[in-house]
Amino acid sequence: MSPELISILVLVVVFVIATTRSVNMGALAFAAAFGVGGLVADLDADGIFAGFPGDLFVVLVGVTYLFAIARANGTTDWLVHAAVRLVRGRVALIPWVMFALTGALTAIGAVSPAAVAIVAPIALSFAARYGISPLLMGAMVVHGAQAGGFSPISIYGSIVNGIVERENLPGNEVVLFLSSLAANLVIAGVVFVVCGGLKLRGDIAAGSRAAGAAPVPQKAAPRDAGLRTDPTPGPTPSTETTNLTPSRIATLTSLLALVVAVLVFDLDAGLTAITLAVILSTLWPDDSRKAVGEIAWPTVLLICGVLTYVGVLDEMGTITWAGEGVGNIGVPLLAAVLLCYIGALVSAFASSVGIMGALIPLAVPFLERGEIGAIGMVAALAVSATVVDVSPFSTNGALVLAAAPDVDRERFFRQLMVYGGIVVAVVPAAAWLVMVVPGWG
Repeated sequence: MSPELISILVLVVVFVIATTRSVNMGALAFAAAFGVGGLVADLDADGIFAGFPGDLFVVLVGVTYLFAIARANGTTDWLVHAAVRLVRGRVALIPWVMFALTGALTAIGAVSPAAVAIVAPIALSFAARYGISPLLMGAMVVHGAQAGGFSPISIYGSIVNGIVERENLPGNEVVLFLSSLAANLVIAGVVFVVCGGLKLRGDIAAGSRAAGAAPVPQKAAPRDAGLRTDPTPGPTPSTETTNLTPSRIATLTSLLALVVAVLVFDLDAGLTAITLAVILSTLWPDDSRKAVGEIAWPTVLLICGVLTYVGVLDEMGTITWAGEGVGNIGVPLLAAVLLCYIGALVSAFASSVGIMGALIPLAVPFLERGEIGAIGMVAALAVSATVVDVSPFSTNGALVLAAAPDVDRERFFRQLMVYGGIVVAVVPAAAWLVMVVPGWG
């Protein structure tokens, strides 16, 4: 068996173990990089670490550190309630508020599961109280997170753009961002119509409720309640949640400063975020004391581990070997759609970011030959690998399932699984048809 084939089989084993045993895929990838790099490719430690993504490490730590502070001092809670106030409590607009809110959070640097974890409990509580389908609300939250997930300063956007730059491929940050935004917006629109969004009527209860106060989760209904909900509104939020304190004003200013620094002055997103986080920590140490512990270390480990293993694959020539194998199918468009489906299927059960880190380099050889437009192919892979996060087996889907009150969880699980299957079956082909076939880039 050739060394290249062994390294790919080990990658498959990494994905299988991570999926079935709930072991961090990054940790597995580090171990695989050590084993394959040392025993199969005869690389020393320097050769193994040559692919360690130091720049992406800083981005991941920096933006999640800043966002952890925003969550600790209540800035994210304030954003949620402010967003609801904007629609003056109109029930039919609440799903779109949640879509926009999670999109805004991921666009400014929140990790997708972090944004979903923050918004989903409030969104699903609204769904339970006002007769909104939990599948509709959950899908809007997840697709909203992915809609903003590829902005130039986001986690996903920074990672994919970094991979594209490292592989010397032509890239377009705006096209990548708008492709994901448009795809998720279209899907959200379809889900809104199919799941009864057009039938939603009425306003959140009068008084302070009309100002957009978020409901408080109620005790779970009996198991036979199915998806029926109690429309009785709960108490209003405290002023502690809705007031703009000095620390929240400073945090909002910092988030805006991060956007300006990266987009206008072309500063490094990771270093800028860490600097802003340190300033906030120094000024308000009590709010920020636990923020370092809330950095998305599992995500950092996952990304760095997978990309380090991909670096080992590159060092031993596996990337070129595998890419040529896909290209040798003889029909580049067929190879492209197969990669999109592989990305969607694996991401439904494992890490979206991890699979993107593995698949984009595999497409490099035939992208370099100009047989497929690189910009369109990268965008199609990115969309295919992330829209499937509605699957209950993914982190985001599991968060939505866990956050839903007053539902039959087995039934809701089946709904999410069927919906995730539909997305896996339809979206990769649609992304390929729209983004790859016309030859973008």
